[in-house]
This record gives sequence, structure tokens and C-alpha cells, in this order.
Amino acid sequence: MSRALPALVAMMLTSFLLVTAEFVPNGMLTEMAAGLGVTPGQAGQTVTATALVGLLVAPTVGMLFPRLDRRTLFVGVALAAGLSNLLVALAPNLWLVLLARVLLGASISAFWAMSITVAARIAGPERLGRSVMFTTAGLSLATVAGVPLGVLLSEALDWRATFVVVGVASLLLAVPLRLFLPTVPAAPTSGLGLLAETLRRPGVALAMTGHVLVVLGHFAAYTYVRLALERVPGADAETVVLLLALFGVGGLVGNVVIGMVIDRAFGAVSVAVPLAVAASVTTVIAVPGSLVAVGTAVTVWGFAFASWLIVVNAWIGRRTPDRLEAGGSLIVVGFQLAIVLAAGLGGLLVDQVGVVADYAIALALLLVGTVLFGLSNRTPASSASAR
Repeated sequence: MSRALPALVAMMLTSFLLVTAEFVPNGMLTEMAAGLGVTPGQAGQTVTATALVGLLVAPTVGMLFPRLDRRTLFVGVALAAGLSNLLVALAPNLWLVLLARVLLGASISAFWAMSITVAARIAGPERLGRSVMFTTAGLSLATVAGVPLGVLLSEALDWRATFVVVGVASLLLAVPLRLFLPTVPAAPTSGLGLLAETLRRPGVALAMTGHVLVVLGHFAAYTYVRLALERVPGADAETVVLLLALFGVGGLVGNVVIGMVIDRAFGAVSVAVPLAVAASVTTVIAVPGSLVAVGTAVTVWGFAFASWLIVVNAWIGRRTPDRLEAGGSLIVVGFQLAIVLAAGLGGLLVDQVGVVADYAIALALLLVGTVLFGLSNRTPASSASAR
């Protein structure tokens, strides 16, 4: 495992920068909206744009690059993400910002769709869970440090400066990716047919539907978390940064804790995690007068949602061990579909009826998703996936 450490750290840094770039607009909606001359709901569509492109790329990346070594693909991911962020920093209006985010969306989906396969190559199939934990730790670290630091930088200088910093860091990351990742040949078969065949396996469609609804509920709330946190009396920019950091701290802890117990208590954990997200969303919107209650809820929210990524990856790893690349693509497709719907519909709700209604719908989605995913655990695995 020690020999694999540099490669796993490079993977972690990649997920850190990609997630920072994807979600840093959530903490800068007010500043971005003012700078671009649009509403906060319209500014939130910068998240929608990346997810929409990612939704198209995730199921087709294998077809687009059927023979390309995955190490080379990851180097391209870092370069494309860096260029995207620099273009956003220079864009004078919302339409050009959305166009620049197309590259980021493609990069994010290509990375996450192939991350399980690359992680298995780095550390071996028998240590897949531990190696995947590094990748999800990068996501949690982005919420702990990346997004809050981006907000602080935007407050001190300008929101465009945040994108410049993230863009340059992404370009530089291409070097360690090329140096430390092993060669990872493309899967011998890939494409929409393989995804459809994987989706037809017992329980997979039910689990992925629950996955989409859980992620949809989370992002319907989290995309507009800045607006929800501003309802707390006396919540200035520094308080919002602190609360966002608590979300990330919870995510880091959850990533480690759930990663240690997931194999022994998968059934209970897979239901408890989304229920904890639902309870946290409820508290944030229902008890805005208590900073302590909101801070606790945000921390638990981060703990639970970071854990969800481990839960759904563990489910796919168990049910489709012979289809890791296809299974990873399905997870990303569901993830990006949920983000598209959450940011798009959430933006309309926030602008028309307010953030409270948006959070109420998010809660309902989380509860339905929890039930469906829980039911998928009761579906016996097929003989093909069990091999």
C-alpha cells in the first residue's frame, strides 16, 4: 500500500480540485450574481451546466476513448479542468461562464466514472474500499478547505480570483498524475449496451433510482445552502464560511468512520446515512434561530453525505464486481442527473417561492430515496454479479 500512496494522493488531490471547482459557486452565489448582473437562482445554473454536460459524458466516456490509457485520460482531465476555471475567471457574462463550465463537467464525469477502475489498479481489488476512500476523502477535503477558502478569497479579492487559483492548481496537477499513476488499460468492452445490461441486473435499477433521489434531495438543499444559512440571525460572510467548513469536517470524519464499519453493517448504515441527511436538512431550515443547532446539523449533514458516496460505491462493488467501469459510470450518471435537476428546479423554486419550499421538497426526495435504496438491499444478487 505504501508504494501506491503517491498515486492515491494524486487521485485525492484531483477529486479535491474538481469538487472545489464544481461547488465553489454555492458559497459565492451572491457575489457571482452581482458581478454577472443576474439573480442568485440564475447564478446557481453554473452548477447545473457542469452537471448537465457530465450527465452526457459519464455513460459515453468509454465509447469516446475506447483504447485510451486511463492514466493519460486523467492527465487530460486535469488540463481541461484548469482551462475551464481560467475561462470562467475571464468570462464577462453568465452565458460565457456556462460555456466554460462545459469543460469542467466533462472532466468531472470522466474522472468519477473511471475512478473505481483506476483505484482498483493502484491498490488491487482486495483493497478497493480503502483506495476509494482516498478519492472520496478528496471530496470531503474540498468542502472542508476548498470551498470555504474559495469563499474567503472571493471576499478578500474577487470571486474571479478563486477560479484563477483553482485553474492554475489543476493545470499543475497534471504532472503528478502522469508521474505516479500506473498505466490503466481501458476496459475491453464499454458503451451504452453494457450500461443497460448492468442496469438490468437484480436490484441495480432500484438502487440507482434511490441513489438519484437521495443525491437530488441533498443538492436541492446544498446548492442553495448559502441562502439557507443567511437566515440565521447575525450570520455574516465569516459565519457562513465557518458553517461550510463544519460541513466539510463532518464529511472527513464520516469518510473515515463509515469506511471502517461499512463492510460489517452495510444494511443499517445504508439506511441511516440518508436519514441523517434528511434530519439535518430539516433542522437547518426549521430552526434558523439557533446557530448551535444549525452548526450541529450542518456537521452531521457533511458526515452523512460524504458517507453516502462510500455506501453507493460499496453497493456497486458488491453487485457488479465484474463491471466496475460500467458500475462507476452508472453512479456518476445518477449523480449528475440529480445535480442537474436539483440546481435547475431548485433555482426556480428559490426565485419563485423561496428557500423554505425548496428544502421541504428536498426532504421528501431524501425520504423516498432512502426507502427505495433500502429495498434494493433485499434483492438477491444475480449469479453473474456474484462471481
